[in-house]
Amino acid sequence: MRQDRLIFVGGGVVTAGQLDLALLCDDEGNSVRITVLGPLQGVAGGLAAEIVVDTPFVAGRVDLALWRSRLTSWAEALDRLEASEDIAWLHVQRGPSIYIHLNGERDCPEVVVEDKLISMTTVRVPIDLPSDWVATHRGLLSAVLGAWEGHLSSE
Repeated sequence: MRQDRLIFVGGGVVTAGQLDLALLCDDEGNSVRITVLGPLQGVAGGLAAEIVVDTPFVAGRVDLALWRSRLTSWAEALDRLEASEDIAWLHVQRGPSIYIHLNGERDCPEVVVEDKLISMTTVRVPIDLPSDWVATHRGLLSAVLGAWEGHLSSE
């Protein structure tokens, strides 16, 4: 039997086995979520995660591997977003990439998920984000790091 630690995030309780690293969503039904699922099988210190895109028009998911350096680069991306800069996260590594354009084609933030390696697909999702979304995501990152601190490698 697996026992996970309980963690309080955003008024709810989740287990350390599954935590959101990012939840970018709006009232129009558009969302991009990055969820940490648990330890990455066969990779010491790695975490299995997935990117889930859900809009009224398109939905899909792609696997993502995380370790400490990728989480550190997510923290740096949040710093740049807070400074009103667009970001490209994981774009030079194997696997999917995430781009966040603060002023997208529809005069609101736009999240682009690109999976060149497996599905060869790119999805653009306009999302009207609340003003405190970067602070919220710092909290999500902190919860992930706190839950998995003893497991993460520095790769």
